[in-house]
Amino acid sequence: MPHAPRGPRVVAIIGPYGGGKSTLCDALVAAAGGPARRGAAPRGGMRIAACNYLDEAWSLLDCPGSVEAMHETSAALAVADIAVLVCDPDPARALTVAPFLHAIDQAGIPALLFVNRIDTFSGRVRDTMAALQALTARRLVLREVPIRDGEAITGYVDVISERAYRYRRGEASEQIAVPDSMEEREQEARAALVEALADFDDGLLEKLIEDIKPTKAEIFDRLHAEEAGGTISEILFGCAERDSGVRRLWKALRHDAPAPVVTAERHGIGQGGALVQVFRTLNAGHGGKLSWARIWRGPVKDGATLDGKRIGGMWRAGEGDLVKIAEAEAGDIVALGRLDGVQTGTVLGGSATALAAPHPPVFALAISTVDRRDDVRLSGALEKLLEEDAGLALHQDAELGETILAGQGEMHLKAAMDRLAAAFGVRLKAARPRTAYRETIRQPVQQAARLKRQTGGHGQFADVTLELAPRPRGAGFAFVDRIVGGTVPRLYIPSVGAAAEDAARKGAFGYQVVDIEVTLVDGGFHAVDSSDMAFRTATRMAMQEALPKAEPVLLEPVHAVTISVPNIYTPTAQRLVGGRRGQILGYGERPGWMGWDDVEALIPHAELHDFIAELRSQTMGLGVFRHRFDHLAEAPPKLVQEVLKAAG
Repeated sequence: MPHAPRGPRVVAIIGPYGGGKSTLCDALVAAAGGPARRGAAPRGGMRIAACNYLDEAWSLLDCPGSVEAMHETSAALAVADIAVLVCDPDPARALTVAPFLHAIDQAGIPALLFVNRIDTFSGRVRDTMAALQALTARRLVLREVPIRDGEAITGYVDVISERAYRYRRGEASEQIAVPDSMEEREQEARAALVEALADFDDGLLEKLIEDIKPTKAEIFDRLHAEEAGGTISEILFGCAERDSGVRRLWKALRHDAPAPVVTAERHGIGQGGALVQVFRTLNAGHGGKLSWARIWRGPVKDGATLDGKRIGGMWRAGEGDLVKIAEAEAGDIVALGRLDGVQTGTVLGGSATALAAPHPPVFALAISTVDRRDDVRLSGALEKLLEEDAGLALHQDAELGETILAGQGEMHLKAAMDRLAAAFGVRLKAARPRTAYRETIRQPVQQAARLKRQTGGHGQFADVTLELAPRPRGAGFAFVDRIVGGTVPRLYIPSVGAAAEDAARKGAFGYQVVDIEVTLVDGGFHAVDSSDMAFRTATRMAMQEALPKAEPVLLEPVHAVTISVPNIYTPTAQRLVGGRRGQILGYGERPGWMGWDDVEALIPHAELHDFIAELRSQTMGLGVFRHRFDHLAEAPPKLVQEVLKAAG
């Protein structure tokens, strides 16, 4: 059927690490006449490629496969017209695509599943399909049936056109006669496809009931409509390394990828002036900042001003270096220069669907510069790094005097630190962040302190008697005034309360003391030598002597943790909780995730530092968790000894 160009379109190529995404991206570019780049996948973040296939402009967003970079995958899905999910043919590996299938479902984007390395697969395709279907509510349908020659898969039968093709390395597949052995399997797959489509089309359903064979055009049109609506996804097969099935994938993309205007409508973007959305930010050293953006409405010219921000240069991805352009049309992916103050996700010229928020950080390090002379540059470098990577978070722990960089995992932070060194010349060293322990007391105690100094002229005099008593957990600090008879003048009592609270910031173990009540019960003053400062000093003296006598207790922060795993790993997650001094509260289905559970638990914060590494190592890299402070609990004796030893 004739095909009219629909404007520049964007494909997000996603999938787990090691699945062959970058190889497929290279193969697609090569099939479109671009450079045939091969080799190891690029390290780092998203790769952006551009090509023209049959006189149509395409941008390919090759997303990183690590679960630690899912925020980049989500950003790509937010601006793409269609996604290609690259899968392993082994059903035992199907679980690795679960986060990506969920991201596709959340984005509501049309998607094709490309089962890669099919040439090495000796199992049953229906088992692979069933394993994938169990992970998504979207209906998966076979668009092809692989042809086997002994143990090898050598080609496929298209279930709509009912034509057979043989793979040819580096070339388009060769049409052949449908093998007799494939006719029954092909008819079975075609019937399953029509039956799936009939669930969404009454006309097809009637034909199915009356045993009338629908035309190819009817099947094509309904399949295209359901693909666009995100209710059905086709499964295609091939081997990117051998260029098998790559041109067939291009054909499906040309037919099923919506036009940019249709994608814009899906995001709620109507007609109007120029509108762009930034989905990736790069600070290119001397080249300045580049904001990669999708043009939702165009044209957009270099030098134009959008929402008060002037574009200082415009480029498109090329075969090597970026290609400078003067104007971009709706649908284009371009790099915009000098958009200072514009963050990843920003929409200029109107409104659009916001990029999905990254998963909260699950791994943190306390960072400092290797060379103290870099301290001045560190702040600016970190600001640019966080501008590039939305999955990172930074905060200053004033209490412990640490700069904490947090992210999606150990490798994520290592890549961030490597980026700081390579791009900004700031080398860092990292350590495990300290835990902000707290202290309280078990027993009430009364303590008096007197300050009496005479140094010529006015001296210093203050006399206080304090009672310290424990309060219920979580009640905080309280100061009570029980002075009668004016033994301590009213104007000095606030100074006593402030000094007592200040002195509680460092107790017998060296940590802040909480959940105590300090009562001023008695004291004395001198008409000439007493002052605010004198009463503050006397109060601190009393507190320092009283706290060690009140049976100090070390408290550790305990966090409420939600661990999300495929349900076959729920017992594993529960076992890991027990190994981290945790308490399981319960578990249940993870909302919106087919075949996943959420395990609720309480785990001491000190046990969470490397928890993500152990969790992922035992869940095929899929487990993740969220946590928040819940309460303080008394630390076990062994931990108290470790803290005291570390404090020296």
